[in-house]
Amino acid sequence: MSGICGVWHFGTGVAAAEALAPMLAALEAHAPAGSGQYSKGPVALGQAAFSTTPQDAGQKQPTIHRETGCVITADARLDYRDDLIARLGLSAPAPALSDGALILQAYLKWGTRCVEHLEGDFAFALYDPREAQLLCVRDRTGMRQLMHHHRPGQFFAFATEERALLRHPHITRKINEGRIADCLEDLEAIDLEQTFFYGIHRLPPAHALLCRNGDVRIWRYWELGPEQPLELADDNAYAEAFLEAFSKAVATRLRASGPIGCLLSGGMDSGSVAAVAAQALRQGGAPALKSFSVVSDDPDCIETQMIRLTAGLDHVEPTFIDPDDLAGMWPELDVITMAQSNPFDTEMLVVRAAYAKAQQAGVQVMLDGVAGDTTLSAANMVLWHMQRGAVRQAWREAKGAVDFWGAHEAPPSLSAFMQALRRTLAPEPLRRIRQAQWRKAQAARTVETLISPDFAKRVDMPARRAANASHVAGFGEASATNRAGAMLHPYAIVARERYGRVAAEFGIEPRDPFLDSRLLALCNRLPTDQFQKDGWPKVILRRALAGLLPDVVRWRVGKQDIGNAFIAPLFAKRLQLLTILDYHPLSEFVTQDILRNRVLPQSTKSDLADPILLSYLASWLRHLDA
Repeated sequence: MSGICGVWHFGTGVAAAEALAPMLAALEAHAPAGSGQYSKGPVALGQAAFSTTPQDAGQKQPTIHRETGCVITADARLDYRDDLIARLGLSAPAPALSDGALILQAYLKWGTRCVEHLEGDFAFALYDPREAQLLCVRDRTGMRQLMHHHRPGQFFAFATEERALLRHPHITRKINEGRIADCLEDLEAIDLEQTFFYGIHRLPPAHALLCRNGDVRIWRYWELGPEQPLELADDNAYAEAFLEAFSKAVATRLRASGPIGCLLSGGMDSGSVAAVAAQALRQGGAPALKSFSVVSDDPDCIETQMIRLTAGLDHVEPTFIDPDDLAGMWPELDVITMAQSNPFDTEMLVVRAAYAKAQQAGVQVMLDGVAGDTTLSAANMVLWHMQRGAVRQAWREAKGAVDFWGAHEAPPSLSAFMQALRRTLAPEPLRRIRQAQWRKAQAARTVETLISPDFAKRVDMPARRAANASHVAGFGEASATNRAGAMLHPYAIVARERYGRVAAEFGIEPRDPFLDSRLLALCNRLPTDQFQKDGWPKVILRRALAGLLPDVVRWRVGKQDIGNAFIAPLFAKRLQLLTILDYHPLSEFVTQDILRNRVLPQSTKSDLADPILLSYLASWLRHLDA
């Protein structure tokens, strides 16, 4: 992924090119293809190029349209390029145009409404000297990131990363203390705009920003709204329609100038991506898909068994990372984590290990299935059937959930069934009263926290907890009338941001077919019961992958995370060396007695905090001071 940045000075007295230079330098560590810049008067744009597609290789960035003077700096990979080229009415040599140049052509045809025609993963800024305006855009699902800072009457600046913006001579490095509190209480998804620094904001996904006459306007340009439900003959027809859209979503993400990699676990999501990608690469005569997986040395580990089955598919070249490998990589990965740009990225050790191995193998593009859980999330199917009078099917769903997840993960069948029955029979006024009582009780409850009373008061922790609860409400349960909210849930967005930041540490570009806008649109039209049947989640994916993914993987029950088993002993070594002095940068934020007596003695997560996360947060604060 390329790094982009730019400034527009309205009256700071600092030359735009002079201010841009240190910002661009901060991004050049991730610019194997070099960097370039444009400057004219008060406007300067820069790009640290990371080319992963044939069309971008060797292209000069930023891209300038000579006839109009319009210029674009873009971190972009467009999907369905041929469709866009056709709508633009372009001919040869259009297929050879870089993605940034195509976006520029779209702007010249449609103006700011060009954003409505773009699909893929992108963040870009386009300056139009004719209109004296700067357009900044982030893709529909948040695969790429864009930060901005606006000081009215003085300047506007943007960049891929906060650290680039902090190099601007007039942007102060003032920590947003509320974000420290969010980190301490796991409120990462409280909103999609805050960062760890005052004055620096994230542009939310599917949003555009227009800077003109010194003013900034932000608007949402795309929404996954309600559409006409899809009505097909039977389950097989729905599975075929899904497989067609999913295969196209994978195929459009195979455009690369080097080998394609894949993060592979033992689950359905990444396994489905790997199976479809390997088949497409084989049929296209391309090299084999390189998969990267963390595996256990325990022969009875189900997750490892599933990984090896999928990795054994035709045209897959696997790399396995076992506990000894991970232990050997630990010192280097620990140093990288200590220098991370965002404290929320601490618990990404397994992902970092896979990306490190991919980097060693010369892979720059990595597929994954991170958003599978949200794109294919199911409604409360017990309640859904109960409300439709299908009492017998409601019971089958309640019982099936226990069969799939196990009694320790799913609520007891009778309990889930009776709860759905009560919610169905209770009159609407009574449900509203109960909801109001629940919200009141939640607001009044005492929350035990590591945060010191003074700090909690300073950042108004009750208000932050309430804002977070409101923003992430409904996770894990897709409403039959609002699937879009579940598919693009804030948790999915912040997860993708995390993967993007960590991937950039290793010169990797992540791509997620489950966030393809056309696949999302299809899933938004599917009947509710295509997502879960008799307790089986993602049932349409299981049907669609018949013959492509081993049956034992498709119909595997439950879920197993082996990452924590690897991480715990490595982190235990670090914990043995930690003392209260290592946490000193947190002294103004946490209650020291609780930290000393309740957190530090623990070798794993305590009931209040993860001491490892705290140590990395302290390291991040110490790094800022330095």
